Amino acid sequence: MNNLNLKAVHHVAIICANYEVSKYFYTNVLGFTIVKETYRAERDSYKLDLALNGLYIIELFSFPNPAARPSQPEACGLRHLAFSVNDIEASITALKSKGITCEPIRIDTLTNKKFTFFADPDGLPLELYEG
Repeated sequence: MNNLNLKAVHHVAIICANYEVSKYFYTNVLGFTIVKETYRAERDSYKLDLALNGLYIIELFSFPNPAARPSQPEACGLRHLAFSVNDIEASITALKSKGITCEPIRIDTLTNKKFTFFADPDGLPLELYEG
């Protein structure tokens, strides 16, 4: 019996290198809406709360001189952030129209669903998963 009573993932926190570039990417390229933007003077840091289709999903942080990600998706820690889409080809076309390059479409051998990867401005691997 699990006494933690976990209900769902509340949010994903992302630290970016260039706040304005990442803010633009997540809002204007991916279509997240801003729930709240807070500047924390004591940390010289922004915290941007973002929602997708009305659901709070991402906290985007800026900090002075953040450490670089150690390596790509196989690094210990967050491997990637995946977004569900209805039509992967249409989503890839929309990203391409905004200057975002996606990897070739792959097929999940366990589900036979289509997926692909692209990157945010800091190289964080993002996935589109059809279904």
